[in-house]
Amino acid sequence: MTIRFAKGHGTENDFVLLPDPDGELDLGVALVRALCDRRAGLGGDGVLRVLRRDGTWFMDYRNADGSIAEMCGNGVRVFARYLVHAGLAEPGTLPIGTRAGVKTVMVPATGDVVVDMGAPVFTGESVATLAGTPYTGVAVSMGNPHLVCGTTTPVADLDLGAAPEVDAATFPDGVNVELVNALDPVPGTDLHVRMRVYERGVGETRSCGTGASAVGAVALRSVGRDVGTVTVDVPGGRVVVTVTPGTSLLAGPAVIVAEGVLDPAWLATPRAGAEVPA
Repeated sequence: MTIRFAKGHGTENDFVLLPDPDGELDLGVALVRALCDRRAGLGGDGVLRVLRRDGTWFMDYRNADGSIAEMCGNGVRVFARYLVHAGLAEPGTLPIGTRAGVKTVMVPATGDVVVDMGAPVFTGESVATLAGTPYTGVAVSMGNPHLVCGTTTPVADLDLGAAPEVDAATFPDGVNVELVNALDPVPGTDLHVRMRVYERGVGETRSCGTGASAVGAVALRSVGRDVGTVTVDVPGGRVVVTVTPGTSLLAGPAVIVAEGVLDPAWLATPRAGAEVPA
């Protein structure tokens, strides 16, 4: 079986895309881990399988460790950009199925891609402990779980080499942890923050779309606002989150880098020890 792939990223949150509209590919954990391996594979924070379900394109998203995730804000923008790039859809407004429901994505012929992320759901407070230091955070669901922790310590100085400790009872399926600094506003938006994120099943990533959306909502709430626009700087670039009375929008770049075919000999290589990228 010939398996085609593409590689793309959104603010350096990178993915391997596998066009498989009829669901013929046996996408097991070992294959996902091997594809995402940055030394022996293509490298990526996750795999986006391009499926067709009930007449709608469906993003089958897998974390780098092979686990299944409900949603990925950067991933769904890259997914939509790929559909237009590959001639599978016309530029415009596209419905994309995910495990967190159908997301509406606005894809111009060129330029930033915008996705309707849905309304953030605040679920309480909890604590993440990083290198022995506790950080109190706000728990938010964006279809997947987040814990947004504000800090005055520059996030660039924090060590995210290991997973933050969190309350397993509060987050039985794990949680993405964001560490956030408030910054001076930039023209055109209400607030400006910088964040780093440790994603469950992946480790630290250069960006996280659902995480940025959660951070934007928490930042607005911290100044007594329910709506507004927040510039979010991540290690891989910049996105803009707009929270409205009924939903939230995530805007940012989505880039297709390369396309190719997986080598059959590589596919036949035993992969039980495929490494998850650090």
